Amino acid sequence: MEEMKALEKNRTWDFADKPNGKMPVGCKWVFVVKYKSDGSIERYKERLVAKGFTQTYGIDYQEVFAPVAKLNTAQSDNNLFYRHNDGTVTILIAYVDDIIVTGNDPMEMERLKEKLVVEFETKDLGPLHYFLGMEVARNKSGISVSQRKYILDLLKETGMLGCKPMDTPMDPLKKIGEQKESTPVDTGRYQRLVGKLIYLSHTRPDIAFAVSVVSQYMHAPCEEHMEAVYRIMKYLKGSLGKGLYFRKNETRSIEGFTDANWTGSIDDRRSTSSYCTFVWGNLVT
Repeated sequence: MEEMKALEKNRTWDFADKPNGKMPVGCKWVFVVKYKSDGSIERYKERLVAKGFTQTYGIDYQEVFAPVAKLNTAQSDNNLFYRHNDGTVTILIAYVDDIIVTGNDPMEMERLKEKLVVEFETKDLGPLHYFLGMEVARNKSGISVSQRKYILDLLKETGMLGCKPMDTPMDPLKKIGEQKESTPVDTGRYQRLVGKLIYLSHTRPDIAFAVSVVSQYMHAPCEEHMEAVYRIMKYLKGSLGKGLYFRKNETRSIEGFTDANWTGSIDDRRSTSSYCTFVWGNLVT
């Protein structure tokens, strides 16, 4: 009922006359449980979704894909807002109905939250601890961002909670390539697992290279590629607490590093390059 009241208050929908010759698309309610970082239930949510499978290609729609933006903010997607005034900065980040408010002036942050309450049905959950699968912890020295619960959920989903941990995300003595004669695996399952590892790599740069390798075989994965995915997950099992740490630093500098191997791919002998950027001593890309 909380979700319904919020939708009605925000005037999410309105009644309209059906255009002549057009068939309405049906809809249904999907019920979702939102969890906290410790796995306990935060609240129950509802989503109203359209039954797109009832539409006919060429009549009701033409496009069969949806463009997806990267994690970094797309210029056309207004989900990052800031206000700068006389040395004070207030920042608002919004993703669907999840919002972060931050800045360097607590009073300005409170004013912004008060305005949000007036315009929308919102709930202040206090200091940030969990956002989009990322766990945030803060101390006097800095802020850490990790995804321990996300990893545990992934291991549970794949039945690997009891797997033996590995010390490295890849076998350094084994190179992965196309295996035309190897046994194929479920492409959909492979793509879902790799997609989750890609998202996880945003707070775990130590798996970034291994994930980039298995991402190259999304179109036709085989057993060898799936074993490489499982290897990454076994490594994650043994390093649940790792993540990014943003430390306070008086050195205001920007540094960049890059490197590349030489003809590292066994498929086409192409090289692989990589880079990392530090702002004030903290890794950001």
